Amino acid sequence: MKRICCLVSACIILAGSAFAISIDDVMKGLGSTPQMRAADDATVVSGLKEALAIGTKNAVKSVSQTDGYFGNKLIKILMPEKIQKVAEVLKMAGYQKQVDEFVLSMNRAAEKAAPQAASFFKDAIREMTIEDAMKILNGGDTSATEFFRGKTQDKLYAAFKPIVSSSMNDVGVTRSYKDMMGQYETLPFVSRESVDLDHYVTNKSLDGLFTMIGQEEKKIRTDPAARVTDLLKQVFGK
Repeated sequence: MKRICCLVSACIILAGSAFAISIDDVMKGLGSTPQMRAADDATVVSGLKEALAIGTKNAVKSVSQTDGYFGNKLIKILMPEKIQKVAEVLKMAGYQKQVDEFVLSMNRAAEKAAPQAASFFKDAIREMTIEDAMKILNGGDTSATEFFRGKTQDKLYAAFKPIVSSSMNDVGVTRSYKDMMGQYETLPFVSRESVDLDHYVTNKSLDGLFTMIGQEEKKIRTDPAARVTDLLKQVFGK
């Protein structure tokens, strides 16, 4: 009888503990008061904004330096697909130098234009809502970057294209392109080809920039060492 009583008592204690744990977990998930939940939401939004601010700053700095695009295989701007055949023909005809100079000049234009994107990123970050933040926090490793791109792509393109165009003139993209195509068109039995360079380099510049922002976001989400502020540790360390 004594043994049975002890067993019953133990079961009651364990059941009570399990109930207490489940209630505690629920309360942690929901927040005990609307004010606490609002405070938690605000912390999440602040954390995500800080993560994006740091990520975009690092990304812009990375691609803005010499060889930021050209020296990075992940985002290097290559020959436009539409004129790849032109490049192949020119290489075989002994015009490798002209092809290489054209590719380098496109990447130099992207590197020169990239710093101008910083102010647009800041504006977009300020507009993030609590609902946006919650979806992002529970999303994949680059969900913030994907959301960010979806919200800013058109604005960034419109602002970035004239900057890229001006940069291409400064670093000689147009000249290199004309030189390359001029050599190509002197060859017998070739057809004329053309490409919208402003559009192409602008899109590739933005692709590369967002790729690097995604890399920065992954670091913050998965690498504790990348959480360089207390707020990032609090939000992403959960």
